[in-house]
Amino acid sequence: MTNKGQDERENKELKDKTEIKNLFKSYSQNKDKDTRDKLIEKHIYIAEILSKKYANMGIEYDDIYQVACIGLIYAIDRYDIDKGYEFSSFATPTIIGEIKKYFRDKGWTIRVPRRIQELSKKINNAKVFLSQQLQRSPTVEDIATYLKCSEEEILEAMEASKVYTPQSLDVTYDSNNEDKDVNLADLIGEEDHYFSRIENNDFLVKTMEKLNDVEKQILIERYFNKKTQVSIAKMLDISQMTVSRIEKRVLEKLRKEIERTMI
Repeated sequence: MTNKGQDERENKELKDKTEIKNLFKSYSQNKDKDTRDKLIEKHIYIAEILSKKYANMGIEYDDIYQVACIGLIYAIDRYDIDKGYEFSSFATPTIIGEIKKYFRDKGWTIRVPRRIQELSKKINNAKVFLSQQLQRSPTVEDIATYLKCSEEEILEAMEASKVYTPQSLDVTYDSNNEDKDVNLADLIGEEDHYFSRIENNDFLVKTMEKLNDVEKQILIERYFNKKTQVSIAKMLDISQMTVSRIEKRVLEKLRKEIERTMI
């Protein structure tokens, strides 16, 4: 019975891959909107997964998700199936690139009065000019005199500019008594072990394709949405013990898949 179920899943996976391959071939030839919509629907989960990686960083999740979907469309338009690599491997950096670009372009992550935004730009330009002219870092008084503003206005704009653009997780800090610098990402947490490979290859995507709907849902709720086993059990109308057993089974599948890819 188990072998039959496994065979059915493998046949379904093969059928799905063949369908997707045919859709990409068709789209590359005719650029049909309906074909593209089908490809978007089949790969929208990639945008969802990557959007959640950048949630709680100063911009609403819905906005990030929309940008990720746009990145997915770009990836579909640019993907060349004849080159032989998996679409997920191509789409992931494309979507992440669009998200990071949006964070850069978004600029002010907290609503700041326009006069403060404009003054902040003038202050930055004044710092460059005065540094060259004075051959030293300009003081607040220097900048205020140059821009014909009060020192209080300068300080207000400089303080407000601290909310300009989320700080990169790649920023490093001196660890003082440590041998190496510390990344900002290290200070605010780390990625789950099983999901750290998503930006480098299609490991997670391939593995999730092998899970049934319940396993996939529990995996997403536990490790992406950070829900407890109790809340998931209530949502699915099953016992917490059942959720625990399924989670262990999923993690075991992931572990075996990792071991297989490392061989």
